[in-house]
Amino acid sequence: MPLPNTPKQATEQRQASLVSAALALAAQHSPARVTTADLARAVGLTQGAVFRHFESKEAIWLAVIDFAHQVLLARLQTAAQSHVQPLTALRAVFMAHVDFVVEQPGVPRVIFQELQHPEDTALKARVRVLMQDYRSLVTRLLQQAQAAGQLAPGTDLQASAVLFIGSVQGLVMQSLLSGQVGAIRTLAPAVFDLFQHAVAAPTNPTRRPPETTE
Repeated sequence: MPLPNTPKQATEQRQASLVSAALALAAQHSPARVTTADLARAVGLTQGAVFRHFESKEAIWLAVIDFAHQVLLARLQTAAQSHVQPLTALRAVFMAHVDFVVEQPGVPRVIFQELQHPEDTALKARVRVLMQDYRSLVTRLLQQAQAAGQLAPGTDLQASAVLFIGSVQGLVMQSLLSGQVGAIRTLAPAVFDLFQHAVAAPTNPTRRPPETTE
């Protein structure tokens, strides 16, 4: 017979449910318009009960970013480790990020919403940590590609990492504007091909036949 949940386990389960509800609501509405009353209704709690699990609405959004950090980075690491060739690993990371956004469109909505505020916030600081870890992963793969001779001579690795991440973010932004998030799965391979063309070492050109004189 299974043991009953401890209070800590029950709290963790409620917190996970509230994070899931926040993501689902953010995928449909502006995160700024999501209220604790909305979250309470979504998980079957009273509004007061929400604050027994999170001290504030900001704490819920911080937990959302922590969830994104943990799950997204784990997927990207798995994608990178599944390929030996660095550029192939970068493609897998690119597509893994796209798949995550299709599954969790609420995450970029929360991030983009927060970045509109000019002041620094705890949420913005948490997003910066996520992006720093993401950039470190991409830069490490670019360094491996450079060591393997897969990048064009003189390629700026920091600029290449910015281009890589910006390409994903551009796809995500356009998909959110169009309301067709799933469409980025179709566009993503061609966008990565453009990135790869920009940074990859040139292939050996086809040798031209010798000229003949008549």
